[in-house]
Amino acid sequence: MHETQNKILKLAQTRNVLNMSLSELKDLLGLDHSQKVKHHLEQLRKKGLLYSDKHNHKTHIADPKAFEIDEIFNLPIMGMANCGSACELAHENILSYLKISPKIVDRKSPEGLFAVKAVGKSLNQAQDIKGGPIRDGDYVIIDLNNKTPQNGDYVLSIIDDAANLKRFYEDKENQEIRLVSESSQNLPPIVIHKSDLNNSSYMINGTVLRVIRNK
Repeated sequence: MHETQNKILKLAQTRNVLNMSLSELKDLLGLDHSQKVKHHLEQLRKKGLLYSDKHNHKTHIADPKAFEIDEIFNLPIMGMANCGSACELAHENILSYLKISPKIVDRKSPEGLFAVKAVGKSLNQAQDIKGGPIRDGDYVIIDLNNKTPQNGDYVLSIIDDAANLKRFYEDKENQEIRLVSESSQNLPPIVIHKSDLNNSSYMINGTVLRVIRNK
């Protein structure tokens, strides 16, 4: 995140920055032009990190976890699956927020939910995911509270600090975990011994709840 945006978020902890003039903010932030302030405010609002509470006339900083406002869930988009890490809930890792109705995920609370943006074709033939299959660029909602998947569940796993979306199978006889692609491409499975589950190099970060089509 840009240094100026971090400064604005820090200032917003004590001041109602969205109700302040650009000139006043410029001076407080030590910038040379009001348009720079306007630009960074717009970027923070687009990301969903800074928003107005219309009922109380206050400025709020979005929690790095999912939150609800005006009966809409705001789920943090934590990164891109199959392309980098997506395992740490922190402001600096949030790409943006996905706004959805609670009915879309059939939940009364957004607690434990976040989203990743799918990259690639590893599950573009998956038939058993609500809203699926998962195509390149789609948003995938992950349930962080469910880290003990059943056979056939789709999971977000972290392998060597990279996020992967796969289908989970456990071979109890051979003590193996198989992470399988359902793809138009011929992609080999990832095979891990059960004793390696959730160690330093491999962990399940949650199960796939549903897909939100981006096209």
